[in-house]
Amino acid sequence: MYLISLLPFFILYGISNFFAFLLKDVIKYRKDIVLDNLKIAFPEKTDEERQQIAKQFYEYFADSFVETIKFLSISKKQMLKRTTGTYAIINKLLTEGKTINLLCGHQFNWEYANLLYSSELKVPFVTVYLPVKNKIFNRIMYKIRTRFNAILVSPGEFGSKLHHVFNNQYALVLAADQSPATPKSGYWINFFNRPTSFLIGPEKSAVRKRSAVVFVGFKRIKRGYYHFESVLLTDDASKVSKRGELTLLYRDALQNAITNDPANYLWSHRRFKFEWNPEYGPILG
Repeated sequence: MYLISLLPFFILYGISNFFAFLLKDVIKYRKDIVLDNLKIAFPEKTDEERQQIAKQFYEYFADSFVETIKFLSISKKQMLKRTTGTYAIINKLLTEGKTINLLCGHQFNWEYANLLYSSELKVPFVTVYLPVKNKIFNRIMYKIRTRFNAILVSPGEFGSKLHHVFNNQYALVLAADQSPATPKSGYWINFFNRPTSFLIGPEKSAVRKRSAVVFVGFKRIKRGYYHFESVLLTDDASKVSKRGELTLLYRDALQNAITNDPANYLWSHRRFKFEWNPEYGPILG
């Protein structure tokens, strides 16, 4: 894998073109899920338009895979040539002594975002991640994600492993668009006009720690080049009084980012897998 990562980008993207074709037209990897999700999110678009978005999605998905391999050997200088981010809001909050929760979604390429922010922020950068079942691949991903000093912690370790980090200033990044384990355990919120269950944890932890909350949206400038935009949701989550209000702000920011580039989202995961039932509680917005 390391030797492959030494290949120049133009060769890696040639490999990506082949993988995108395999995934979409040969293996048809989760193609039904992708198209069903797009139909829910963009009912106003024609079938042909959704097919085009799906085609782009597979191209972005394959690109993210070869880019991630490249991260085994990419230099910080080369990485910074291909990524830009806005830090004014974050730096102001850090100057004020705030801890920060950075909320993002599964936009491409989140691995680039992890490398960029972990290299640029001057406080411990903590990422909650789900370990990969394959032990070899898990070690590879761990190595990639910690190259520029990110601190990785699994959900099971979150409460016990990082007391020394959370006693001081830090930035915690969460992909907050994961589905809860059970439909009863989330906030029910309209996402692209479909009642959808959202994780409660990101809001509750931010309120408890009185953290500032910043949404980070991903923009693909061109192939292999990304911009990450930081948007302040609140400078103190404990001031957001209504249950689910902070999650609604996150929903709005994420939905806007996806609408601006519909292909740049992980449509192959089952974001709408649960159907709302009144016993799960009210739909908050």
